[in-house]
Amino acid sequence: MPNKIKKGDTVLVVSGKDKGARGEVIGVNLKKRRVVVEGVNIVKRHMGRQRGVMQTGIIEDEAPIHISNVVLVDADTGAVGRVRWRELEDGTRVRTVRGARNG
Repeated sequence: MPNKIKKGDTVLVVSGKDKGARGEVIGVNLKKRRVVVEGVNIVKRHMGRQRGVMQTGIIEDEAPIHISNVVLVDADTGAVGRVRWRELEDGTRVRTVRGARNG
């Protein structure tokens, strides 16, 4: 299955505890089909002292969520929906949003 969400895309969370939140994708794991979205699914981790790590104690960080729980937000129009590929006149292919859900 091809990856339709890429690092740097703006997405809308459609399911889970952060439903309705928008954010930028900062990481993608293709094998596990998970994405890390900035400011979404914040978890607290207890970090002990380690070599080279300055911050210890309780740290808040983004945890990955399943790729099916997010949809792409079109950068140009702001439309929300599924990803589709459109071919331009010069032969290049561009990702756009199919359908239009207001989110």
